[in-house]
Parts: sequence; structure tokens; C-alpha cells
Amino acid sequence: QIKLIILDFDGTLASTADAHTKAYISALQESGITFSEEEYRSQFFGVRCSEFLQTIGVSNREDRERIRLRKIELYPTFFNTVRLNEPLWNFAQDFRANGGKVWIVSTGQKDNIANAMHYLGIDEDVDGLLTSVDVAEPKPSPEAFLN
Repeated sequence: QIKLIILDFDGTLASTADAHTKAYISALQESGITFSEEEYRSQFFGVRCSEFLQTIGVSNREDRERIRLRKIELYPTFFNTVRLNEPLWNFAQDFRANGGKVWIVSTGQKDNIANAMHYLGIDEDVDGLLTSVDVAEPKPSPEAFLN
């Protein structure tokens, strides 16, 4: 008998690509770096922030950190583009109603996920949340799923 469902967040339980993309583009523009949404999506979507910023020429660690933190600040301003995968969420809630546990396991940023979950009104309806702060290695490492 299945007792636990593990869900990824970004791109599985919620469509967050537009919000992440727009937040990055805005944070970069504030730093004088022009980047189109299409460029970002086709070349860098899913790449870790520090690696992405180094690749586009932000070599100073303090500048990378400032842009990363600003992107996190801006992310909630684009939540109007975030959509919940309703069929998956309904299935997960039916599973919970029948005694199962539902965890969200993602190597995304905890604050980003927690804020998006709150916006979607689902933050109280999961049994656990494991994020990048809980693991040393990001996906594709299986560490997050083995904890």
C-alpha cells in the first residue's frame, strides 16, 4: 500500500516558469544587464543562480549575491502568473483524505517555494516540505529523495 506521495514543486505541482523568468529579467535590468525572456528561457532556465550569473559575466561574488537576493524579492510580484496543477493537487488531497502523506521535495529555494505555496493557498495542506536548505546536492542528485 502506498503511504507517501512526493511531489516536485516548480513545473510539476505549480507552473512557476513565468514568475521566475520575469523576476530574473527584472533583477538583471536593475543591475544594468539586458536579457530577454526568450534568451533566458532557451539558454539558462533551470541553471543554478550563481552558475547562470557567472556564465553571463557577473564575476563578482557580491554582485551575484545582490542580484540573487533581489530576484527572490521580486519573485512574489509575479505570482499572478503562477498556476497550480489542479488535477495533481486534487489527487494529492484525495490521497491525504484517505490517510496518505504528501510531501513537496524540491531543490528550489525554500523561501520561493513557501511564498508560492502561500499565494496558492496550499501551504497548510502538505505533510512536509524539503528544499535546497535541506540537502547538499541539487537535482539530479537523488539526495533530496533519500532524506
